[in-house]
This record gives sequence, structure tokens and C-alpha cells, in this order.
Amino acid sequence: MPTNSNFTRKNKIIIIDFGSQVTKLIARRIRELKVYCEILNLQEFKKIRNFDKIKGIILSGGPSTVTSKNYPKIQKEIFLKNIPVLGICYGLQLISKIFGGKIKKSSKKREFGQAILIEKERSKLFKNFYKNKRSNVWMSHQDAVIKLPKNFINLASTSNSKFTAIQHIKKKIFGIQFHPEVTHTEKGYQIIKNFVLDICRIKKNWFINTEKNRIIKDLKNLLKKDKVICALSGGVDSSVAAVLINKAIKKNLKCIMVDTGLLRKNEFKSSLKIFKNRYKLNVKIINAKNVFLKKLKNIKDPERKRKIIGNQFIRLFEKEARKFKNVKYLAQGTLYPDIIESKSFSGSKTSKIKSHHNVGGLPKRMKLKLVEPLKELFKDEVRNLGRSLGMGNPILQKHPFPGPGLAIRILGKITKNRIKILQEADDIYINTLKEKKLYNNIWQAYAALLPLKTVGVMGDSRTFEYICLLRAVVSEDGMTAAKYDFSNDFLSLISNRIINSVSGINRVVYDITSKPPSTIELE
Repeated sequence: MPTNSNFTRKNKIIIIDFGSQVTKLIARRIRELKVYCEILNLQEFKKIRNFDKIKGIILSGGPSTVTSKNYPKIQKEIFLKNIPVLGICYGLQLISKIFGGKIKKSSKKREFGQAILIEKERSKLFKNFYKNKRSNVWMSHQDAVIKLPKNFINLASTSNSKFTAIQHIKKKIFGIQFHPEVTHTEKGYQIIKNFVLDICRIKKNWFINTEKNRIIKDLKNLLKKDKVICALSGGVDSSVAAVLINKAIKKNLKCIMVDTGLLRKNEFKSSLKIFKNRYKLNVKIINAKNVFLKKLKNIKDPERKRKIIGNQFIRLFEKEARKFKNVKYLAQGTLYPDIIESKSFSGSKTSKIKSHHNVGGLPKRMKLKLVEPLKELFKDEVRNLGRSLGMGNPILQKHPFPGPGLAIRILGKITKNRIKILQEADDIYINTLKEKKLYNNIWQAYAALLPLKTVGVMGDSRTFEYICLLRAVVSEDGMTAAKYDFSNDFLSLISNRIINSVSGINRVVYDITSKPPSTIELE
């Protein structure tokens, strides 16, 4: 949750996360409307004492069921504050339960995927949404409201769900069973727009140029004459963070590029040239290949990998900070999705998606204070911020690259040989994408090395070598993603190039799984 005083004064929409895999898409849609919003888990929401700046509340979907004895809930008193509320999927069922409706769990009438929504009553929530009183929406639920709560009216139905959209007669309380935040719902964006702008009546208050000036001003006020070291990986996030901080404090910023040995082939050389020559950053390189390799020896679990890498990064930066006087801060390119994925919807330690090495992987005791100027931004907002800072495409158009690097793309144990194999395969893959002018059509692409060996034949000899998995996805923001549809000719080409050029790989496979149910990275 943002702690900057500017955000405590900013009017906002609050999204309460009940564990849906697409909760972040709700926030993304609201940001696209130029309106500020925050995602809070239940523990964070319960700590709110002042609701003056909260102009609307959205209850997300989630895996829980209100038909169980114990289920995540909010207090009914929230609905007495005269703040508009929209419940989505589980949010609809929770509203119905709180107001006395009945919900039934049915395995026979489960709806997953496309459904036809039929209008029953007109509502401001559905302005400019229907075509001939019908629309295609995306469902993902098993529970269903079977009795309307008192003082509510039915707005819409599907063939399997009578009460698909409901509205309180007097209060601005709405519930919908489908997901308007996903692109599978036709004109779902219109529902979010109607709720945020027409029902909540919040004014647009989220503009990247304005935020750039605000962030630079806040950095100046926070850092003053203190020195800062910045963890610079060469990716979009850390690069934009470094250039932004450099605008604020200039000579007091020192960027550290740690060569963990887990970056892509030749990544350091190309990035360093741009940082020094174009952006005039003060950059120091630390060669820590052997340190990281030793720390990761025999480690298979991806969460342990992330935490080890996060801890080791901090220790290296603290050691470097001791060489300079008055260094108090460590800057990182942490983004809003990093923070959201590293915490759980309930606040428990067991229900989070994964730890990001620069969030959940940080040690509990740190000598340096963190400064994370991008922590309220999504990836595309960071790219727009970079453009407003005058940064060019060689950095801004880079595909997302995980902080732990190839450590989570080498499944299982990490060795020098496996790193080298993957670097070579990944380099061929990425360069072929650029050669065929496909790179900029893809949100993220990478090669991974699976911890399996298979039998093959090369020449007249038997081989027993690794499987290389290729991944390429299209996405608006990385929160949902679909496979990129390569031609068979391209897949054949890249398979031949990798197998013929990389000793240690004799089989190439292409991952076609979407997000959800998978994540983009394998670990």
C-alpha cells in the first residue's frame, strides 16, 4: 500500500482483493481511465480509519465460497458510508450474503467461459454496454445467487444464472457475476468506466507527466543531500528508476550493476554502453558470478532461489555502500504488480502467488533504507514514464526480465554448464525474433532449460541431452497472457538453429499455456 503523503491526499478507488488471479486487471482498467486506485488485501482494508478520499470500493472475485462456515468478508457497516460499491463474481455473492440473499453451490450449473447476458432492468452501470439488450460476458464461477437479497433488483441474467447482475434500489451497491475486467467480456471496460466516472463521480487524477514531476519532487524532499546506490540490471524498471533518481539528485547517485552470471548473453556490455554514453549515469560493475553460483549450489526450490538472490543482492549493496560516505538508501525498480504478487489476499503467508526477489526476497534486517520510486506503477506506465524522461526504445522496448535472472529459467539445480547452455539457446531465440521482426509484437519471450534429458540421434550417434522450452506471450500488461502464434516454419527454424548450434540440447518444445492458469515464468 502506498505510504507517500501525496497518496493519502489523493481521491481514489479501492479494490479489495479476495484472491482472484485477475484482480490486477481491475486496477489496470481504472488507471486507463486516468483515475488513481489501490489494491488492498483484507488486513490492509481493515486498518483504514479515514474513508474521506475513498470514492468507490470494488470487491474482487476469488476462490472462496460464502457457502462455507469460514469465508473472507467485510463488515456490513462499510455499506453505511454512502460509498458506491461494486462486487465482481465472489464480490456479488458476498454482497448477497451480507444483505440476506441465498447462494447455492452447484457442480451441474458451473459457468466457465463465454455466456450471453440478457438485460432485465436498465441501470446506469450498463450504460452503452448492451447491443439489442444482449452481450457476451466471461464467467468463472460455481456458486450462484438463488434468492435476491432484500431491497435489490435483478438487472441481468444468463441461461445458468438468474441473478447475474443486481443493484440496491436506494444505495449505490452493485453486484455482477461475470468479469468485466477481462478482454473476453465484450465492452467490459464500459462497465468499469460507468462505475468509476458516472457512479463514483471521481475526477481524473492520474497522469504520467504529472506523476513524473510529483515523484521527482518527492525524491528531492526525501533524499536531500544523502547518497543513493541504485540496483541497475539493465531492464526497463531499474533503468527508468535510475534515470528518474538521477534527475532528482544527480551527483549523489551511484548505480551498481551486479554481474551475477545469470543474465542473458552479452547483456552487460550493451547496457553499460547506453547507461554511460547516453544517460550519463555513474555506473560501477561488480563481478559476483562465483558468489551467486556458490550460494545457489544444489538449490532446486524456486522460492529459495529468489530469497537467496534477494539477500545476496542486499549484502553486496551494503558492502559497496560502506565504501562511500553518507550512503543511506538503496534504490530499486520495484513495480506495483511485484508488491501485489508478493502478498496474499488474506494477509497470510501461504496464499501469495510468489516472492519477488526485490520484495518478498529481501532480508528482514537491512542497513540501507529502500527507495522505490516506481512502486505504484504498472509496466506500461513505467515505459510511458521513461519516454517522458527522454529514454529511447533500446531500453524501453526490452521484454520483461525477472530479477533472479536465468536462475528461475533453469529449473532445478544451477551449474556453470547449464547457465552457458541456456545463454546460448536464449541468445539464438531472441536474435531470431529480432531478425524476423517479431520481437516487438511479443510481450515477453525467453528460453528455459528443463531438468530433464531425453534420447536423441545426431549423425549416427545417440545423444542424451536437455530439453529447451521456448515461451512467447502476448499481453496488455503481463497480468493475463496468451501464447504468441508462431508459424510452423518459424518454429522449425528456431528448433533447428538451437539444436545445431548449442551442445547440450537435443529437443526444443514450445509452451502454449495461457496465464492464467499458468504464470509467464516457469518458476
